Amino acid sequence: MNRVLILGASGFIGNAIYKELLPYFNVSGTYFSSKPEFDDNKVLYKFDMEKDNINTILEKVQPNYIISSLRGDFESQYNIHQQLVEYTLEQEKCRLLYLSTVNVFDAKHEFPSYESDSVLAESEYGRFKVSVEKLIATLPQSKYTILRLPLVLGVNSPRLIQLKKASQHQADFEVYPNLIVSITTADKIAQQIHYIINKNKVGIFHLASNDVIHHSDLFKELSEILSLNKVIFRQIFTSNEEAYLAILPKENKLPRNYRITVSQVINDCTLKEEITTLIK
Repeated sequence: MNRVLILGASGFIGNAIYKELLPYFNVSGTYFSSKPEFDDNKVLYKFDMEKDNINTILEKVQPNYIISSLRGDFESQYNIHQQLVEYTLEQEKCRLLYLSTVNVFDAKHEFPSYESDSVLAESEYGRFKVSVEKLIATLPQSKYTILRLPLVLGVNSPRLIQLKKASQHQADFEVYPNLIVSITTADKIAQQIHYIINKNKVGIFHLASNDVIHHSDLFKELSEILSLNKVIFRQIFTSNEEAYLAILPKENKLPRNYRITVSQVINDCTLKEEITTLIK
């Protein structure tokens, strides 16, 4: 059975990937400040990337697939990924999957971005992600997959929890009327990664909806469907013209049942029975 190591397995996206892959692979993961509930098949390692040596975990797990969903200090992250690249290169049967972001294009505003477009970032976060992408791309193409993510939602996503809390406390929730985004859910990302591993897909993938929506329209629609009537939407205008912070799949499209649309994301965030509301 293939061995998968998920770095950041206790995070919102990392944990969705863990739950998706667990029945099919020998899955291990790392956590820092929070730890999901253990079960009989779970092996999690507490890992502080500013202090601990990732090679210790790599030697124990000997993964065939490393999925990086790390967050935190940029310099420490970069150093970890240098070690991951070295390990992946040394091991004949090891591949590195890196979760990147739409922000590698955040200096581009006129159009959505596709897989082969040149990256151009202006934010510190975007520039950091670009630097790690370039580091990983030094590997042979058969050894890595870069997975760029848009705005990620879900029933218990940080953004949706923030929206519910804003309603509960009659607080401000920032929206950007001129910003056009693509979106997805953590569960769909996990399904897509499962497919990419099974089919040995390599290169760059945009794991995003096939269409786009205005940022303000998205959260106002979610608020309306969830009956969050007390949200105070604070409209932020960063420019007078519309701007894109959106990625779309084009060259590396997944099969139809692994794609998602804006309406499907909204449905997944609002129609599932396991929704837990913060409003009493």
